[in-house]
Amino acid sequence: MKLKLSLLFWVWACTFMLGQESTYYNVVAEQGDGIFSLLRKQGLDPAKYYGEFLELNSDKITEGTALKLGEAYRVPYADDSLKKTGVLVETVKDSEAPIFDKELAQMSLKSDKLKDAVYYLIAENSSGTENGFVNDVTQRIAGELMLNGAHVYVMGDDLMRDSEDEGISVDNTFGDYVQVINKRYIKNTGKYQRVLLIRAENVIETGNMAVAVYHYDKSVQGQRFAENIQNVFKENNVSSTTIDESSLVFEDKNSLYLATNILPAISIMTIENTSRTSKSKISLKPNKKEFANLISNGIINDYVDLEFEN
Repeated sequence: MKLKLSLLFWVWACTFMLGQESTYYNVVAEQGDGIFSLLRKQGLDPAKYYGEFLELNSDKITEGTALKLGEAYRVPYADDSLKKTGVLVETVKDSEAPIFDKELAQMSLKSDKLKDAVYYLIAENSSGTENGFVNDVTQRIAGELMLNGAHVYVMGDDLMRDSEDEGISVDNTFGDYVQVINKRYIKNTGKYQRVLLIRAENVIETGNMAVAVYHYDKSVQGQRFAENIQNVFKENNVSSTTIDESSLVFEDKNSLYLATNILPAISIMTIENTSRTSKSKISLKPNKKEFANLISNGIINDYVDLEFEN
């Protein structure tokens, strides 16, 4: 009997210790670090996790809130860490890494109005010339959504490079997107979830851009999502041309494949130079910050309006 009790106690103690260890990880303090700066670098809200940090490190903080250079401090694992709410997904390997690293020191939450929203962002580039523009815009959008409480997944661009290899079909290329997004959609069942693919072609940063937003004609949610983004663009149209009010729908094979196989509602934005502008396209200035803000505002409007109606 005593042996059984001892064994049970040992199992409980080991489980407890493992549980305790899994609640935090160690971070070494750098030059100039205080509690607030160290927590912010880890993507945590300092005001929220300050007390827990003190409890975890009570044996190492003896003089107020000063941290010792080179000392390892325990930082709590948190689901709302910006390292977890902003994730870069390498689609082929289905691996995850934080979108932001050093930038976290300058980032802080603005609101929690998107706390139940999950977004999947895909930057698709037709060539290397617009990689910098589209990738930077996508990262800016991700940051804005995260800082308003959303969970954001950015699909890695390795897929588009691989798709240029001879013999790889559209189904195989976009099948990886479908797989990784659907897996995370199921994990986040019950939440508001949307996909935005930004497709760039011949973008020239010295001239105006022609922008259009498309949806799948059998998706009410996708149409609403597209129209909310498009409405923000229309308000900032720099052309005197009257914009066609008709909704744009997917027609190409790639877009239809995603729309019919992916679980969350999807909208696709195309960006071209203005020489190919039509009445269905909107002319905008190619300012990365302003362009990203417009997209973010349209995305947020869709969620806020839907929440208001409910």
